Amino acid sequence: MDKDRIVGSAKDFAGKVEGAVGDATGDAKTEASGRAREAAGTVQNLYGQAKDAARSAGDAATSYAKDAYENSGETLRGSSEAVAQKVQDNPLGALLIAGGIGFALALLMTRSPRRPPPRWRYYS
Repeated sequence: MDKDRIVGSAKDFAGKVEGAVGDATGDAKTEASGRAREAAGTVQNLYGQAKDAARSAGDAATSYAKDAYENSGETLRGSSEAVAQKVQDNPLGALLIAGGIGFALALLMTRSPRRPPPRWRYYS
């Protein structure tokens, strides 16, 4: 729990008490001061809640990232083993796929640059 939440709750309670005392005695100034303190306490309490929510979201994201980082090696190792097994099962298919990828890369690398379309100029 955040310090702002505790202080905000205390101000909110004190403001309610002060407002009630002002209402009971008929003192409008005390009642208004109590309502203002109550509002300030509520705002500070909400600010503390927002800080707590942001902190917990950050902690959850950090935990998720740490777990993903720790498990990434196992995932990579498992996927490379699966690819190796597929290549061993069907070497001709793997060779054709690798050749197709190489051909596509060669087409992309040797393509002539595109020229901008001609601009029509109308002369009067």
